Amino acid sequence: MTEKHRPARDFEHVEAWVFDLDNTLYPADCNLFAQIDRRMGEFIANSFGIPLHEAQRLREAYYYEHGTTLAGLVRLHGVPPDDFLDYVHDIDLSAVAPCPQLVAALGALPGRKFIFTNGSRKHAEAVAERLGVTGQFADICDIHALGYLHPKPMREAYQRFVSAHDVMPRKAAMFDDLPHNLETAHAMGMTTVLVHGLTEHPEHRAMTGWTELPAHIHHRTEALPSFLAAIGAALAADRAELSPVPPAQAQFCLT
Repeated sequence: MTEKHRPARDFEHVEAWVFDLDNTLYPADCNLFAQIDRRMGEFIANSFGIPLHEAQRLREAYYYEHGTTLAGLVRLHGVPPDDFLDYVHDIDLSAVAPCPQLVAALGALPGRKFIFTNGSRKHAEAVAERLGVTGQFADICDIHALGYLHPKPMREAYQRFVSAHDVMPRKAAMFDDLPHNLETAHAMGMTTVLVHGLTEHPEHRAMTGWTELPAHIHHRTEALPSFLAAIGAALAADRAELSPVPPAQAQFCLT
């Protein structure tokens, strides 16, 4: 599949631009999640006194059974969420470089922008600062706001987000790197955009075999900044075409 920038009319209804954080706002090849995955395993191993390989199997099982590893740890073991989040997000962010193109593209989009993440606000703020986009977002909806036990892609997570921020789903566009997170967004009426990156995540690997987009994904991009810039430019051009042109001023010559 090749990337295709769609006409502005596909986004002219959008009033809220909703972005996942990891592997979405920054490129997947930064590979931050490899660090996060390792630290999740270490946290479990240290907490339960088990070998790291067993901890990693438990991490993966909780992810698939409960939506996030954290949800499983909280639900089944009463692990303090902040202890887990502080540990797993204590990572090296040097791979995330400032992105002026993303800053400009976000700034050109009409309406409000949000970060909607299963991670912590602290982690989202640190990444946004590295990218240089801190001032572009109306708010961050993190796992704390989702009650820890209701992460994406659970419908309750999206309902909490839209209710807290007075977002109309049919006037929102959702950007995420994981197709299953976009299924719920689509079901609620959002325009969906897959930010396609490659990591060791099973969903990322599965996407390499796609020949067409699933029905719940409306658009796909491998380069978020240029994709957003194209949308912003097209919307601006449409607005300019619709703006009334003031009549030419009559020229008077005084003699």
